[in-house]
Amino acid sequence: MESGPGIFAGAAFTLFGAALLWWTGACALRRAPVAYGTSPATSFALATLFGAAFVALGVWCFGRI
Repeated sequence: MESGPGIFAGAAFTLFGAALLWWTGACALRRAPVAYGTSPATSFALATLFGAAFVALGVWCFGRI
């Protein structure tokens, strides 16, 4: 019964991180801004960093089950 929250958290973090990385990659390929009103390089770097961090956190949650 204790693995349920771990599975949910791992799935949520992994899906959000993967979607963020996908969105960032799609914007980079189209040369569109990742976030409006910010520097393109800064927004790309931060989105990539946080996307990878969320995927890593999701994998860590799955590893704790």
